[in-house]
Amino acid sequence: MSSVETAEEFKTRSQIDQPTETHLNGSKEFILITDHKTSKKGCNVSDFLKSGVKNIFRKKTLYKRFPILTWLPRYTRSDAIGDLIAGITVGLTVIPQGLAYSGVAGLPTQFGLYGAFMGCFVYVLLGTCKDSTIGSTAIASLMVFQFAKGVWQLAVFLTFLTGVIEILMALFRLSFIIEFVSGPVSAGFTSAVALIISTSQIKNILGVKNASGNTFLQRWISMIKDIHSIRVADSILGCSCVAILIVMRYVGRIKVGPKSNPKWHHKVATKLFWFLGVSRNAILVIVCAAVCMYLEREGKSYFRLTGFVPPGLPDFGPPPFYMEGTPANTTTGEPPVEAKNFFDMVSELGFGLLIVPLVALLENIAVCKAFAKGQPIDTTQELLTIGIANVANSFVQGYRANGGLARSAVNNASGVRTPLGNLYIGLIVIFALLFLTEFFYYIPQAVLAAIIISAVIFQLQYHVILPMWRSKRIDLIPCFVAFIACLVLPLEIGILVAIGVNLLFILYHSARPKVRLETLETQDGIKFLQLTPDRCLIFPSVEFVRNLVLKFGNKTTLPVVIDCTYIYGADYTAAKVISSLIDDFKKRNQTIIFYNLKPNVVQIFEGLNINFTLCYNTYALTQALRESESDAAIKGALESNLETGVKSSSETLNSAITVEAS
Repeated sequence: MSSVETAEEFKTRSQIDQPTETHLNGSKEFILITDHKTSKKGCNVSDFLKSGVKNIFRKKTLYKRFPILTWLPRYTRSDAIGDLIAGITVGLTVIPQGLAYSGVAGLPTQFGLYGAFMGCFVYVLLGTCKDSTIGSTAIASLMVFQFAKGVWQLAVFLTFLTGVIEILMALFRLSFIIEFVSGPVSAGFTSAVALIISTSQIKNILGVKNASGNTFLQRWISMIKDIHSIRVADSILGCSCVAILIVMRYVGRIKVGPKSNPKWHHKVATKLFWFLGVSRNAILVIVCAAVCMYLEREGKSYFRLTGFVPPGLPDFGPPPFYMEGTPANTTTGEPPVEAKNFFDMVSELGFGLLIVPLVALLENIAVCKAFAKGQPIDTTQELLTIGIANVANSFVQGYRANGGLARSAVNNASGVRTPLGNLYIGLIVIFALLFLTEFFYYIPQAVLAAIIISAVIFQLQYHVILPMWRSKRIDLIPCFVAFIACLVLPLEIGILVAIGVNLLFILYHSARPKVRLETLETQDGIKFLQLTPDRCLIFPSVEFVRNLVLKFGNKTTLPVVIDCTYIYGADYTAAKVISSLIDDFKKRNQTIIFYNLKPNVVQIFEGLNINFTLCYNTYALTQALRESESDAAIKGALESNLETGVKSSSETLNSAITVEAS
């Protein structure tokens, strides 16, 4: 509801005795007049390309696009030690997470590690945030499952195409798109993703085989129908591991000794607790795998294990641009694969080619903002880096990799100094692929599921509800719409619905501007009605403003002044509506004056040959009101036989309306 409905009438003396120069509140825009006689050079493609290449290879551009050139010359021994310790610490987190997140993506276990090292190497060269690490994340894995549906060829192809799209978005500077996704929508989406991922891993906790479906409800329904096949041993192990991981998470925050001046053994104990909390996933995986290895050698199989993981690095080569049809494998349980060409694969991915880059950009910028410490973030460079990293991943059969907030928090707490810490993370992943894959066989699936659940459960954004309720309750609507839509509908449809609802709120806000209503009086005692819109006049809002002006203009015979100080733009529709508004006022012989209208808006109105009164200071406004009052008096006296000509000029900015009466 506009504030104009609650406006109250008051009397104000205008300061019209001050010099004219003190009232120049107009636009400070200027027009640069060029010499039209200057000859124009012909368009030379080679010169254009040369200038473009020269601009790319400027020193400033190179330092901006290759941040390593900035921090590497200042690299010290202490930086190297800090990066090495942080890289090893985060590497112990990346390996179990990669193995676990591959299950979320519906891919074989090794693919979680295939996509966890090339992105790290790329980020060393191009990354801007020292704390960010590139690898598998919960959101990226879920998006891959939604669009690739567990087919590794489609997953790798999706990684390549979305990486190319991100590079193009960076080149055309389209990173501003994320500004259209508000905080409430992002919070609702993240919370829904946390529940969906947790639901996808409940089947491994319970040992249930059937948990099919693309939505949250479908998976729960299929699991409930197959609840009779629950495995008690897996359920006990999975629930116990979730509890242990949560406890170890809080153990890592224990501080031993006094806060000020702790002794050396207090520092050692604090660091030990911190290391236990940080490496909790690796410790739990090693212990459980060792126990299962012992039980398997004793001939006792109580748990479902990860199974065979191919040793060695993946083959380096381009991503699959077509798929060959393969029959079903009854031994491994793999379904048949239908043959598809390039266009069939693109059609299969559908909206994923747009949704995945958008969500990835949101996730990466959230990581950078968390550790920016007030420094500006180059979103274009981050978008370019993530795009190149995923293109590189696709050449080693890796799937989507983004910056993970949990890993980055561990990286920051480990004392990382530069992006070079990503190098050690990538080397540790390569070491695991070369020498540790035979031990991955004995990792229980329930343990990997517990790692995922204990990580994503803390991504529920319940803590934002109370601040939103206190600040602006209407923001809860897009938040809950995003949350419910992503749970009930397929994820890509849910996020589109949430963004659409958010845009509707933005459009409604732009279509309903606030208008301040004031009844003012000059020092000469001339009263007038002043209306002040608070934003630009464009087609969604101009009709609303017109109706308000007519509504309150019809209630009085006073002149109406529209204060255009805050109107910084207009369009063709607004010009047409303003033209009809002026005609309405002329028909009932009521004065309407535009005050302090920006020159760029004047040009739009003059394009339709609109004849209107325009003032740029209080002196000109007072003169116009005086002439209007005088004109009204003459018309009242000679109403039967007097014709009055009125000339309104918008060319002389500091002149008032000119009235010619005979």
